[in-house]
Amino acid sequence: MRVEGRATKIASDLLAHYDVHARRLPWRAPPGSNAADPYRVWLSEVMLQQTTVAAVGPYYAKFLARWPTVQDLAASEDADLMAAWAGLGYYARARNLLACARAVAQDHGGVFPDTEDGLRALPGVGAYTAAAVAAIAFGQRAVVVDANVERVVARLFAIATPLPAARPAIRAAADSITPDARAGDFAQAMMDLGATICTARNPACGICPLRQDCAAVLTADPAAFPVKAAKKVRPHRTGHGWWIEREGHVWLVRRPDKGLLGGMRALPSSDWGDAPDPTPPIAAAWTTIDEPVAHVFTHFSLALRVHHAHVEANETPEGAGEWWPIDRIGEAGLPTLFVRAAHAVRKEGQADARN
Repeated sequence: MRVEGRATKIASDLLAHYDVHARRLPWRAPPGSNAADPYRVWLSEVMLQQTTVAAVGPYYAKFLARWPTVQDLAASEDADLMAAWAGLGYYARARNLLACARAVAQDHGGVFPDTEDGLRALPGVGAYTAAAVAAIAFGQRAVVVDANVERVVARLFAIATPLPAARPAIRAAADSITPDARAGDFAQAMMDLGATICTARNPACGICPLRQDCAAVLTADPAAFPVKAAKKVRPHRTGHGWWIEREGHVWLVRRPDKGLLGGMRALPSSDWGDAPDPTPPIAAAWTTIDEPVAHVFTHFSLALRVHHAHVEANETPEGAGEWWPIDRIGEAGLPTLFVRAAHAVRKEGQADARN
């Protein structure tokens, strides 16, 4: 849907602002320049989903240094990729990243499709990522709506329907102002506007290049948009994790590929929300850390009871796993929950040594 007049002015004003104030980001081409490398755009967009620019920067640099092309990434080992991703969260993205890289390498000769539909057909590539890569890397006109753009558009048009029901209207409104030319710059300009000026709290309306065309500015509270539905109470679950130590090593397992923290190295743990006293993975003299390790996932919060014990040199838990050097635990690529569990165990060990 395209509406001339106001839409043209919005695009023109925003692009003029972007030409002067665009953020310099390692995966971004300067305003008005040739399209950016599709691999770099795709990698950054996957990393940036539900993660901040500041958090992504160091990971992005390390990934490019280790895997400079999509073919290099496609040839990586699953475990290496998951370890490199540790700390970015939402680990299904890492599994999808590898599946997509392998599809591009094997089915497309290492060249990303240059259309939104072609990109959407790749494994793990959703509507947003396909639109972003099509616009930013290939200059295709595509409607790119992330959380920042969603907020900007909801305010521009004062869309009063609460989220998530408002999303079709927000996308239609975004479509109405997306220009045919410089679609990639426009998408990134919208993202920048939401990240730096049209922020969730205390938007800086006085310096916004679109304030003259913003319907929310005319209301008493621009920050009230987008309207959010009442939050549901996040359920709370409990679980148990076991630190099994032997001769300076700790027993780590690989979590199942599908499911939460899939494919990651981890401490052995129970199901989260199971019976209060599950059976440990090996018979030992267990000590339980007083305070559970707390962690919040997208859909629930967790209290992990952490138990630790030493076993003899000839003892190994049943099932697949590996003895990992404790002095190199930082290299194991543990997800944040188990990093916290490891810190709790080691902190308790240091306290015992002082007593």
